[in-house]
This record gives sequence, C-alpha cells and structure tokens, in this order.
Amino acid sequence: MRIVFMGTPAFAVPCLQRLLDLGHTVTGVFTQPDKPQGRHGILTPPPVKTLALAHGLPVYQPDKMRDGTALELLQAAAPELVIVVAYGKILPQALLDVPPCGCINIHASLLPQLRGAAPIQWSILNGFDETGVTAMQMDAGLDTGDMLLSRTLAIDPDETAGALSERLSQLGADVLEETLAALQAGTLTRTPQPAEFTYAPMLSKALSPVDWRRTARQIHDQIRGLSPWPGATAQLSGKTVKLHQSRLLDQTADGALGTVLAADKRLIVVCGDGGCLEITELQAQGKRAMSAADFLRGNPVTVGDRFGGESL
Repeated sequence: MRIVFMGTPAFAVPCLQRLLDLGHTVTGVFTQPDKPQGRHGILTPPPVKTLALAHGLPVYQPDKMRDGTALELLQAAAPELVIVVAYGKILPQALLDVPPCGCINIHASLLPQLRGAAPIQWSILNGFDETGVTAMQMDAGLDTGDMLLSRTLAIDPDETAGALSERLSQLGADVLEETLAALQAGTLTRTPQPAEFTYAPMLSKALSPVDWRRTARQIHDQIRGLSPWPGATAQLSGKTVKLHQSRLLDQTADGALGTVLAADKRLIVVCGDGGCLEITELQAQGKRAMSAADFLRGNPVTVGDRFGGESL
C-alpha cells in the first residue's frame, strides 16, 4: 500500500520499520520539528526522522496542521492510508479525509482507557497490572475513533515507564502488521468506543515530588511511572534527589514517614502505610543516576535520616 507515516519519538520507530520490512511504499514521513536537547541545547532530529532519512524517505516537519501547508504536503504524497503513532499533533478533519482508507492510529493503551498524551506512564501511575496497544480508526476527536484491534501486555511489578514503552513499541508494530493484514483481506471490523473512558494527560514536573504519606505501593508506582522523565523527587539532607527505581518489600515498620531504615548497601524507607520501599536507583543533583550502593558510598546517609518531599 501507499502509506504516509506520522510519528515522532522512539516509540514510533518500530512501526515505521515494520512498514518498510513488509514492503509497503512509504510516500512520506511527518514528524515534529527538530528540538534542542541536552545541557548545550544541540538541535536534534526526532528518532523517526533519523530512521526515515536513513531509508531515503521524504520527511516533512510542519509547525502547524491547520494553515494549509500540511494538507498540501499530504495531498502531494497521495497515500492510500495514513498511519499515526505518537505523532504529538492533532489532525484536523481535512487531513483525515485525504487518504481513501482513512487514518489509523496505534495507541499505547487498551482504549477507551487512557486516551491522551501519556498512556504508558499513567498505566503505571494508576497501578495497573496490564495495559496494551489499540489500533484505532481516527476521527477528529482525541483518541475517540472506532477500535479496530487490541492486544494486552502484563506490566511487570518493578517495570519503569521507559522499559514498558520499549516493550509496547514492539507490540505496537505487531498490532500494526495484523491490522494492515486484516485491512487488505477485507476482514477488519470497527467497534465504537464505550461512553465511559479515562484520560492520560501530559506529564509535568508538578507530578514529581513524593508525598511520603502515601502507601509504599503508590510511591513505588510514582517512581517507576515517572522514570525516566520527569522523575520522582525527594529531599535528602537538604538537597533534591531523583528516585529512578524502587522495589516493594514484604515488611512493615514503625517510624516517621520517609525515615531511612537501612543505609548500608541498601536504602530502605518507611512510607505512609508503614510499608517499606527499597530505593534501588537514584540521582543526586548534577550527577548521573546510580545504584543505591554507589550513591551511599559517595553520599553519607544514616539510619534515622529522613526523606522529605511534598507536605513534609
């Protein structure tokens, strides 16, 4: 098929690669503009652009989708179908109407749960044990189109959003391949979404501070759900640290919230329900992320010290 692909981050790369592996003709790739990255603000192309250029595909990076430029580019590419994967822009109806087979979105949740920008992170933040990928026939709403096909994936108990994203990206490519096969075979069916839905809004650093009054499970989910960005944060010895990974322990303890119970090679903290949480990877200001054992060798922490955070 003649396909235009729209996507931006690393999550979308396996889907574009799968289209190429299957022999489809990708007549154009839409992706977000290059953005400054890192401490020195180096202008960096999105991962999808890097892959597209490596295969000699035409790349388009319109700033806006409603000023006519994107429409002209899409019409010139003359696709039969548009595939959208984590593009980061809402398509107006004029663009949705261009391809005869419409536009299909590969979304990283089991719709109608977690419509919106950050479904992977919110599946962990909400304490879900499973999530998945849904192929959806796009309409002008925000992830409101008819569902075409979905596949589930169990979330590992200590899995971070970054690790889950990698696994879901591969599942997304599988779902895309299965959806295209059904479309070409004429067996693809559309199911309207139920009226009840949940939403996964964009992440911000306002979500980062840990409230140690919460349960150990809730804090564990916050840490892994916000890793790698924006990261859960807490105060330790008057300085902000990022908490990147943790592990729930099958033990309880008395003590003030955020109190350090162990600080040798392991860093264990008491939470609001008396549950204990082991911090396994963290990052001091201006330093790289490291294991708790490495952190403790360079940062004096003693039993009885207390993590601070929101409302402490």
